[in-house]
Amino acid sequence: MSTFGPQIEVAIARVRAEVARLHAELSRYDLVVWTGGNVSGRVPGAELFVIKPSGVAYDDLAPENMILCDLDGNVVEGTPGAERSPSSDTAAHAYVYRNMPEVGGVVHTHSTYATAWAARGEEIPCVITAMADEFGGPIPVGPFAIIGDDSIGRGIVETLSGHRSRAVLMQNHGPFTIGTSAKDAVKAAVMVEDVARTVHLAREAGPLIPIPQESIDRLFDRYQNVYGQTTDARREMKHPT
Repeated sequence: MSTFGPQIEVAIARVRAEVARLHAELSRYDLVVWTGGNVSGRVPGAELFVIKPSGVAYDDLAPENMILCDLDGNVVEGTPGAERSPSSDTAAHAYVYRNMPEVGGVVHTHSTYATAWAARGEEIPCVITAMADEFGGPIPVGPFAIIGDDSIGRGIVETLSGHRSRAVLMQNHGPFTIGTSAKDAVKAAVMVEDVARTVHLAREAGPLIPIPQESIDRLFDRYQNVYGQTTDARREMKHPT
């Protein structure tokens, strides 16, 4: 049976509980259908992350059946949940964690409006202030990639590296979001669906009015560095060196 030091064991237990709980938020905000979608969280202080099992109903998810993986996406044998198969997106999440050390959480959904933009391979333009605040510009489109290996992860990293957005619309697939923690990534997933819906409805009613880049920059800086209780970790996520 795999064992870690007491501090890491405590960290693993906390991430298991958080990741299990956060899946309920995906259902609460109507971001997933049936067993689709997934949340993962990096274990602080270890090269490990926790992700949901594949094909298990959201009502049946619990800390003890979350799956612990290393950063190559391998299930850590001898740990709770290890007898189950991890999410089919595990390799993609692992690739993100290996290549974006500032990321503490990854989320994937098939939320309706964001996926509709992905189906068109079209970025969501930044035309509302809430979008400038949260994402600092448009939501970009990532390349089409087949599920099962790290191809999706490579597309996420290539698209979001150096980009202010914490969300990417993987073409013909759906949104993936990143954050300083699993909770932060879930927030981004909720917000990307909200802006995807709003901008879609606005465009159906008439021409969109662009926000000047200078104003986008000012809005983003205020929201990230002044609004609310901004942490150093969040600031590092928004402005990586």
